[in-house]
Amino acid sequence: MKKVITYGTYDLLHWGHINLLKRAKEQGDYLIVGLSTDEFNALKNKKAYHSYENRKFILEAIRYVDEVIPENNWEQKVNDIIEHNVDVFVMGDDWEGKFDFLKDHCEVVYLPRTEGISTTKIKKDLLSV
Repeated sequence: MKKVITYGTYDLLHWGHINLLKRAKEQGDYLIVGLSTDEFNALKNKKAYHSYENRKFILEAIRYVDEVIPENNWEQKVNDIIEHNVDVFVMGDDWEGKFDFLKDHCEVVYLPRTEGISTTKIKKDLLSV
Protein backbone atom coordinates (compact mmCIF):
# COMPACT_ATOMS: atom_id res chain seq x y z
CA MET A 1 0.00 0.00 0.00
CA LYS A 2 1.36 3.41 -1.01
CA LYS A 3 0.72 6.03 1.70
CA VAL A 4 0.45 9.75 1.04
CA ILE A 5 0.47 12.61 3.55
CA THR A 6 -0.45 16.29 3.24
CA TYR A 7 -0.90 19.07 5.79
CA GLY A 8 -3.08 22.11 6.20
CA THR A 9 -5.63 24.06 8.20
CA TYR A 10 -8.59 23.25 5.93
CA ASP A 11 -10.77 26.04 7.27
CA LEU A 12 -13.78 27.25 5.28
CA LEU A 13 -13.54 24.14 3.12
CA HIS A 14 -13.96 24.87 -0.60
CA TRP A 15 -13.58 23.14 -3.96
CA GLY A 16 -9.87 24.02 -4.11
CA HIS A 17 -9.33 21.97 -0.93
CA ILE A 18 -11.34 19.07 -2.35
CA ASN A 19 -9.35 19.24 -5.60
CA LEU A 20 -6.05 19.12 -3.67
CA LEU A 21 -7.23 16.17 -1.55
CA LYS A 22 -8.44 14.30 -4.65
CA ARG A 23 -5.13 14.82 -6.46
CA ALA A 24 -3.15 13.93 -3.32
CA LYS A 25 -5.10 10.67 -3.01
CA GLU A 26 -4.31 9.90 -6.66
CA GLN A 27 -0.61 9.78 -5.67
CA GLY A 28 -1.20 6.57 -3.73
CA ASP A 29 -3.69 4.30 -1.97
CA TYR A 30 -4.09 5.82 1.49
CA LEU A 31 -4.27 9.55 2.31
CA ILE A 32 -3.32 10.96 5.69
CA VAL A 33 -4.09 14.61 6.41
CA GLY A 34 -2.05 16.41 9.06
CA LEU A 35 -4.54 18.98 10.32
CA SER A 36 -3.19 22.08 12.04
CA THR A 37 -4.45 22.28 15.61
CA ASP A 38 -5.89 25.51 16.99
CA GLU A 39 -2.78 25.90 19.17
CA PHE A 40 -0.44 25.47 16.19
CA ASN A 41 -2.48 27.96 14.16
CA ALA A 42 -2.08 30.46 17.02
CA LEU A 43 1.71 30.01 16.84
CA LYS A 44 1.48 30.75 13.09
CA ASN A 45 -0.65 33.85 13.83
CA LYS A 46 -3.60 32.21 12.06
CA LYS A 47 -7.15 31.96 13.38
CA ALA A 48 -9.45 29.34 11.89
CA TYR A 49 -13.19 30.01 11.84
CA HIS A 50 -13.94 26.37 12.69
CA SER A 51 -12.38 24.55 15.65
CA TYR A 52 -9.90 21.72 15.15
CA GLU A 53 -12.55 19.17 16.16
CA ASN A 54 -15.04 20.51 13.59
CA ARG A 55 -12.43 20.72 10.81
CA LYS A 56 -11.38 17.14 11.60
CA PHE A 57 -15.02 15.99 11.49
CA ILE A 58 -15.47 17.61 8.06
CA LEU A 59 -12.24 16.14 6.65
CA GLU A 60 -13.11 12.64 7.90
CA ALA A 61 -16.35 12.83 5.88
CA ILE A 62 -14.48 13.37 2.60
CA ARG A 63 -14.08 10.16 0.59
CA TYR A 64 -10.48 10.91 -0.40
CA VAL A 65 -9.30 11.18 3.22
CA ASP A 66 -8.44 7.95 5.02
CA GLU A 67 -7.00 9.35 8.25
CA VAL A 68 -6.64 12.71 10.00
CA ILE A 69 -3.82 13.35 12.47
CA PRO A 70 -3.06 16.52 14.45
CA GLU A 71 -0.32 18.85 13.22
CA ASN A 72 1.12 20.39 16.38
CA ASN A 73 4.33 21.95 15.07
CA TRP A 74 6.53 22.45 11.98
CA GLU A 75 9.10 19.88 13.12
CA GLN A 76 6.86 16.80 13.33
CA LYS A 77 6.74 15.99 9.60
CA VAL A 78 9.79 13.68 9.56
CA ASN A 79 8.45 11.75 12.56
CA ASP A 80 4.99 11.48 10.97
CA ILE A 81 6.50 10.15 7.73
CA ILE A 82 8.49 7.51 9.61
CA GLU A 83 5.74 6.58 12.10
CA HIS A 84 3.06 6.22 9.42
CA ASN A 85 5.32 4.61 6.78
CA VAL A 86 4.57 7.40 4.30
CA ASP A 87 5.76 7.06 0.70
CA VAL A 88 4.71 10.46 -0.71
CA PHE A 89 4.50 13.93 0.84
CA VAL A 90 2.16 16.30 -1.05
CA MET A 91 1.71 20.07 -0.74
CA GLY A 92 0.42 22.88 -2.93
CA ASP A 93 2.98 24.49 -5.19
CA ASP A 94 2.82 27.71 -3.18
CA TRP A 95 5.16 25.76 -0.83
CA GLU A 96 7.50 24.69 -3.66
CA GLY A 97 10.99 23.89 -2.34
CA LYS A 98 10.09 24.46 1.33
CA PHE A 99 9.83 20.74 2.09
CA ASP A 100 12.57 19.36 -0.14
CA PHE A 101 14.43 18.25 3.02
CA LEU A 102 11.81 15.48 3.29
CA LYS A 103 13.17 13.86 0.10
CA ASP A 104 15.56 11.92 2.36
CA HIS A 105 12.50 10.11 3.75
CA CYS A 106 9.94 9.94 0.93
CA GLU A 107 8.95 11.32 -2.47
CA VAL A 108 7.94 15.02 -2.34
CA VAL A 109 5.27 16.29 -4.75
CA TYR A 110 4.09 19.89 -5.14
CA LEU A 111 0.69 20.12 -6.82
CA PRO A 112 -0.54 23.24 -8.64
CA ARG A 113 -3.05 25.28 -6.67
CA THR A 114 -6.62 25.45 -7.95
CA GLU A 115 -7.02 28.74 -9.80
CA GLY A 116 -9.58 31.30 -8.66
CA ILE A 117 -10.22 30.08 -5.11
CA SER A 118 -8.54 30.36 -1.72
CA THR A 119 -9.58 30.66 1.90
CA THR A 120 -7.89 34.08 2.01
CA LYS A 121 -10.03 35.25 -0.93
CA ILE A 122 -13.21 33.92 0.70
CA LYS A 123 -12.42 35.73 3.97
CA LYS A 124 -11.61 38.94 2.08
CA ASP A 125 -14.85 38.70 0.07
CA LEU A 126 -16.90 38.07 3.22
CA LEU A 127 -15.35 41.09 4.96
CA SER A 128 -16.25 43.33 2.01
CA VAL A 129 -19.96 42.42 2.18
